[in-house]
Amino acid sequence: MEQVDAVVIGAGVVGLAVARAMALAGREVLVLEAADAIGTQTSSRNSEVIHAGIYYPQGSLKARLCVQGKQMLYDYCAARGIGHSRCGKLIVASAESQRDALQTIITRAAANGVDDLVLLSREQACAMEPALECVAAVHSPSTGIVDSHALMLALQGDLEHAGGMVAFNSPLARARVVPGGIELQAEDGTQLLARSVVNAAGLYAPLLAQHFEGLAPQHVPPAHFCKGNYFTLAGRSPFSRLIYPVPQAAGLGVHLTLDLGGQAKFGPDVQWVDSPEDLVVDAARGDAFYAEVRKYWPALADGALQPGYAGIRPKINAAHEAARDFMIEGPADHGIDGLVNLFGIESPGLTSCLAIGAMAAGLLPTP
Repeated sequence: MEQVDAVVIGAGVVGLAVARAMALAGREVLVLEAADAIGTQTSSRNSEVIHAGIYYPQGSLKARLCVQGKQMLYDYCAARGIGHSRCGKLIVASAESQRDALQTIITRAAANGVDDLVLLSREQACAMEPALECVAAVHSPSTGIVDSHALMLALQGDLEHAGGMVAFNSPLARARVVPGGIELQAEDGTQLLARSVVNAAGLYAPLLAQHFEGLAPQHVPPAHFCKGNYFTLAGRSPFSRLIYPVPQAAGLGVHLTLDLGGQAKFGPDVQWVDSPEDLVVDAARGDAFYAEVRKYWPALADGALQPGYAGIRPKINAAHEAARDFMIEGPADHGIDGLVNLFGIESPGLTSCLAIGAMAAGLLPTP
């Protein structure tokens, strides 16, 4: 049986960031990816937003890692020449009943260390974005967007430059805790003995963990899949910043985001589904998009929205349950030396990727 120092399961943006951090720390790292390319799931099916760290409960991993990861990500993108823009965003109240929520957002953000938010009147917000309609808004100047694929390519490049490698078309079948490490068996029968393993399988992380012999079931959360559909705007966007409504229970509402070319897209909505493979956008869902978007952009024309793409949030809470924090468990949590499980790494996972990578690497023994 071939022996390796460290294995990361999953070559999404978080898995690559973890692998990079471990390789830069001197570990010999192998990334096992079930697909034939990097980042084919959640990492390439999202809004590509660099979040400021506004919405998350004080003291949560999401709050801490987002704020830390945001600065790390901006610095990394600047150093590597990765396409990004600190374009800012407006969080808008469309009704007087939502006005108080804006102050709550500012207070929560400040508790998380985000102190650059500004409360705007209707007139101030509309001066910044003339096509906007609202009663008030919050400006977040440190929110931005990033080319997620270029980011992943840079992470992969750093990993490989440090001696690591990615093995594609390598789905894992099972794992077993043994003296001296963790035995891994791929679906093609290949067996490896790894000193350290990081489960960064995203949507499939809980299912994979269920097949880790020796890991107690209470350390594996249930997997739930929350689909987000996106619709693209035909024609030029009238906005230069991201526009977000006041947040909803399961997500951040049908917001307007921009790509680096200035093209606008709307979404994601919230659709709980049974399978992570349910990625077809139902054009009929666009009807609800028009109603939501017109709350802050009344001039949206009929027929202007086209079905775009869908992504799946890797939830570890059900639809009727409160949202859960990132679940990052190392040996101190489950008692297995050399194993780290990453569960529920939904938004702000992209923003937090470098911070998550550093944290996960730090939970494992040094070489």
